Amino acid sequence: MNRSVTTATAWGGVATDRGDSVVRLDQVPRWSDAEHRSFLEFENGGPSFSNSHIPHPLTASGAESGSNGIISRFLVDHEINSKIYLWRGNPWNLEVDAVVNSTNENLDEAHSSPGLHAAAGPGLAEECATLGGCRTGMAKVTNAYDLPARRIVHTVGPKYAVKYHTAAENALSHCYRSCLELLIENGLKSVAMGCIYTEAKNYPREPAAHVAIRTVRRFLEKQKDKITAILFCTITSTDTEIYKRLLPLYFPRDKHEEEVAISKLPADVGDENGGTIIDERKIRIKPLPKKTTPKPPQAPIDLPVSDAGLVRRNSSYLDSFLDPAFMSLIKDPDQRRKEEWGKAAQTQKGWNCAKMLGFGDLGGPPLSAAEEYSLHSRYLAKANSLSLSEIAEMKIVYRGGVDREGHPVMVVVGAHFLPRCLDLERFVLYVVKEFEPLIQKPYTIVYFHSAASLQPQPDLGWMRRLQQILGQKHQRNLQAIYVLHPTFGLKASIFALQLLVDNLVWKKVVYVDRLLQLFRYVPREQLTIPDFVFHRHDLEVNGGKGLIVDPRTKYVHQRP
Repeated sequence: MNRSVTTATAWGGVATDRGDSVVRLDQVPRWSDAEHRSFLEFENGGPSFSNSHIPHPLTASGAESGSNGIISRFLVDHEINSKIYLWRGNPWNLEVDAVVNSTNENLDEAHSSPGLHAAAGPGLAEECATLGGCRTGMAKVTNAYDLPARRIVHTVGPKYAVKYHTAAENALSHCYRSCLELLIENGLKSVAMGCIYTEAKNYPREPAAHVAIRTVRRFLEKQKDKITAILFCTITSTDTEIYKRLLPLYFPRDKHEEEVAISKLPADVGDENGGTIIDERKIRIKPLPKKTTPKPPQAPIDLPVSDAGLVRRNSSYLDSFLDPAFMSLIKDPDQRRKEEWGKAAQTQKGWNCAKMLGFGDLGGPPLSAAEEYSLHSRYLAKANSLSLSEIAEMKIVYRGGVDREGHPVMVVVGAHFLPRCLDLERFVLYVVKEFEPLIQKPYTIVYFHSAASLQPQPDLGWMRRLQQILGQKHQRNLQAIYVLHPTFGLKASIFALQLLVDNLVWKKVVYVDRLLQLFRYVPREQLTIPDFVFHRHDLEVNGGKGLIVDPRTKYVHQRP
C-alpha cells in the first residue's frame, strides 16, 4: 500500500495528517523537547482545573498552599519524560507498534473510535466479531490490517456518573493499564493512545485526563525498560490544551515544574498503579501486644467518675488490640451458610401456595443489580458462542420494525412456542441474544396470542427467571407490551405476574382485541404477521368485523 510521509508540526499545533499520510515516530517531538512550557500558565495564576458545570470531584482543598518543604509525588525523571509524546492529529496515521481503539463491549464498528475501521479496512471488523466481546476496563488485541501500526489494542471505557465517580475512575485507570500490559505481553514497544473517555459516556474530559496521565506515569515507573514511546493523541483543541496543562504535573521536566506541581496536583493522585485510593477498603492491622512482666498488686485507688469508664473499658486483655468494626465482619463460615439456608427455606415456604396453584417456583430471594448483571453477562457470552439457528427457524421471537413513536419492536408468536419440542435453555439463550441490541434503548414488544391457548405455556416461575436473566435494562427500557387476541386465562396469568413477580414490567401490558387496534400503535408495514393470525383467528373469532384482508398482499382495509 502506497502512503506518503508528512512532516509533523510542533506538538501544540495541528498535524498535517491528510489522507493516507504516514507520520513516523521520529517526526513527532518528545514531550521533554517541547518548546512551550505550560507551567507559565500556573505562574500567571491559571487554575489547574477548568470551570465546569459538573462539580469537580478531584479538586484538592488548600491547593494553593505552596510547597513549604513538601516532597513532590512525581519527581523529575528525564528517562521517563523521553518516552512521552503529545500528538495533535489522527492516531491511525502514526507508524507505531500499536494504536488504542476506544469501543464498546461488542467491539462493533459503530461504537469504535472515528475513522478506525475506514482506515484499517473490512478485515478488522471480521476479526473483532470473533473475539467474543470485551468487558469494561479490559483490553484485547487484533491485527492492524491497512494501518501503518502493527497491532490495534481495543478497550472499553466506563460510563460516568457523579454518584459512581470512584468506580468509573478505577475502570478508566484499568483501561490504560490493560492496554499497556498487553503491549508488553505482545512484545510491542510504542503505542499511540487516544482519549479513551468519550462524550457519549458522559466522562468529564479533565478528570479523565488526570487518570490517563497518572496511570501512564505509574506504569512507566515500573516498566520503563520495556516501553520506548507512549503518544497521547488528541483530536480537539480542548483536549490538547488540557494535556498541555496537566502533563507538567505528572511529568515535570525540571525542578521548577516539579515545585509548581506540588501545589497544583489534586489531593488524590491514586495508588502505586494510578487507581483511586478508597480509605474504607484499607486493611488496618495493629501491632501484636508486647509481653509485659507482671507487676505486684497495688492497693485500689479511688478514681473520679470520669476515669472509671476507662478502667472498665481496658479490663479485657484483647479489647485494646482488636478493632470492633473489623471483628464484627468475622463469622464462622458454617454458621453463615446455615443462616443463608434458613433464609432460603423461609422464603421458599412463603411461595408454596403459588406452586400449588400451578404458577411454578417463585421462591428464592430477589437478585441484586450486580447479580443480575453477572447472570446476564454469562448468558450473553454463552449465546454468542453458540449457533442457535434451529431456534431462529421456529419464528417464535423475531425483530419487527418500529412503532409509531419510533421505538424498535420485538415480535413474539405464542402459537409457535412448543415447550415439548423445544430446548428451553437454548431458547433462553436465543432470547438473550436477540433482545440484547434492543434493550439498550426504549423498545416495545408485540405478542400474538392468537391460537396460543391451544399450546401449553410456561409457568410464572420460568417467566420470573427469564426476566432476571434479561436484567434491569430490559425492565427500564421496555415501553409497552401489546397483546393481540388475549384470553381470560392469559389475563389471569398477567395479573398474577403483576402481583407476584414484577408490577413495574407487567403493568405495561396493553390488551388489543383486533388487528386494527394494534395498527394504531404499530403500523401494518412494520410487522411481519403470520397467516393464521389473519385468517384462522382474527376472521374466525372476530368474524372479520370491520376488516377486509387482501389475500395477496395481506393488507388490511377497514370495511366501509
